Amino acid sequence: MIRLSIPMREALEKLSLPLLIAAAFALMLAGRLDAPLAGRARMALADALTPVYAAFTAPMRRIEGALVEVRQLWNLRAENARLRAENATLRRWQAVALALEAENAKLKSALHWIPEPGVPFVTARAVADAGGLYDRAVLVALAPGIKVHVGAIALDAHGLVGRVTEAGRQSARVLLITDLNSRIPVRLGPGGVRAILAGTNTPEPELLYWPAGTAPKEGEQVVTSGVAGAFPPGLPVGTVHYGRSGVPRVALAAALARLGILRLFDYRLHGVLPPGMTRRGRARLAVGARHGN
Repeated sequence: MIRLSIPMREALEKLSLPLLIAAAFALMLAGRLDAPLAGRARMALADALTPVYAAFTAPMRRIEGALVEVRQLWNLRAENARLRAENATLRRWQAVALALEAENAKLKSALHWIPEPGVPFVTARAVADAGGLYDRAVLVALAPGIKVHVGAIALDAHGLVGRVTEAGRQSARVLLITDLNSRIPVRLGPGGVRAILAGTNTPEPELLYWPAGTAPKEGEQVVTSGVAGAFPPGLPVGTVHYGRSGVPRVALAAALARLGILRLFDYRLHGVLPPGMTRRGRARLAVGARHGN
C-alpha cells in the first residue's frame, strides 16, 4: 500500500474535481466531434456489461416469480371462479368467431386476396435501463449469433415499445416511445384521424397536430399510421386519455414500467436516418432492404 504525505493527499483532493470536470468535457467534445465512434464505443461497453446486467437481474426475476406464485395461491379460489365465468363467455364468443372466420375466408377467396409475407423477428429480454435524465431507453440482451438491425420495431405482449437505435453483437438499445425525442405518426379511432404522438419523458406521451375540428376523444384507440416510413401501420399504441391539464395524452398499451420479454421486428423500414448516416448511406440501406441483405 502506497502511503502519501498529508500535503500530497490534500493536493490530490483539490485536483480531483477539476480533473473529473475536464475529463467529462473531453468525453462530451469527443462524442460531438465523432458521433459514430462514440456510438460504437457505447455499444461496445454495453456488450461488455450485458452479461453482468443479466446476472444481476436473474435472481430478481426468480424472486418476483416466487412472489407472484404466492399471491396466486392466496387468491386461488377467487381466481378459479373468475376463470370459470371467463370460460363461459369465451365459449359464447367462439361460435361468433367461427362464423366470422368462415365469412372472412369466403370474402378473401372472392377477392383473390394474397396474404402479406411474415415479418422476421427475434425475442430478447430487457436487462437494464439504458436511459438517463433526459432520455428514455432500455438495453436488451441478444442471444449469440442473433443480429438486430437499427430501425427494428420493439413490441411487448400488449403494444408498441419503441425502436432500436443502436445495435451491438450482444445487446441493442431501444429508444422508448415516451422519450422526449420520439415523434410517431398515429391514427385515432375508427375514422383514422391522423396526429403525432410526442414523447414527454413521462409515462403518457401527448398528441399533437390533429386536423381542425377533429379533436381526440376520450378512450379512442391509437395505432401507428405508417406515415414517413419509420413505423408500419396498425401497431397498437394505446388509448386517448385526458388528464387534469386538458391535454390529450395516450395511456400506453405496453407496460413500459416493467418490461421483460420484447420482440424485435425487422420491417426493413428506414424512414428515419440513424445518427451520423448520410443521404448516400440511406440510399445504400434502402437498396440492401430491397435485396433482402
